[in-house]
Amino acid sequence: MWVRSLPGPDDRAGAAVSLDLIPAELLRPRARRITLITLLVGAVLGVLVWIVAPGWVAVLVGAVVGLPPALGAFLATRRHLRLRGTVVTLSGVFRSRSVDLASLAGVELLVRVAGVSQAVLRVNDGRHNLVSVPLALYTKGGGRELDVLALRKLADALAASEIAPAAAVSSVLVEQLRAEARDAALDERPLYRAIDLAVRAGRTPQTTLTDHEVASLVE
Repeated sequence: MWVRSLPGPDDRAGAAVSLDLIPAELLRPRARRITLITLLVGAVLGVLVWIVAPGWVAVLVGAVVGLPPALGAFLATRRHLRLRGTVVTLSGVFRSRSVDLASLAGVELLVRVAGVSQAVLRVNDGRHNLVSVPLALYTKGGGRELDVLALRKLADALAASEIAPAAAVSSVLVEQLRAEARDAALDERPLYRAIDLAVRAGRTPQTTLTDHEVASLVE
């Protein structure tokens, strides 16, 4: 089954465009379930430990087991990616960081291969600011891809960069945009071909595509 991430509410000049591959409203129900389950498991283990150990040890065990997964689930729903003009911003609960795609120091197309495989854009400005933008998730039964508006804006912003790798990735996104628009088969989608390339080369579970490999995705 194919799922396309929802477009942002506005496409006016200067408006921020969402780059969230999985919107927070879809993550929240799962995050709530994870939070409840992990807190319950932590509480049960705490009670069991309390039977044979001091109370402070039981509390510590319950907290160590239950709190980190619950906190991670909560933070995942507070993480957002936005593109305004050529600036992509990753914001979270505690801090945010931004990279201007028009003045990039580096850009990479990263592939992660697993039960759910990912194609990820990673950009940095050379000043310790690095942002990763998930572009697509694929499983055997389908996947989820950025919507056409987000892809178009991201491709345009990368095209404004003066470095050649950014232009190459922009071309990949334009071709992906065309493939999504015509509901092309998997093997016609550049981002899926990036994952297939990594699998065939045996470069799993994670690899960064070379400039030549990125160029080959649109040939």
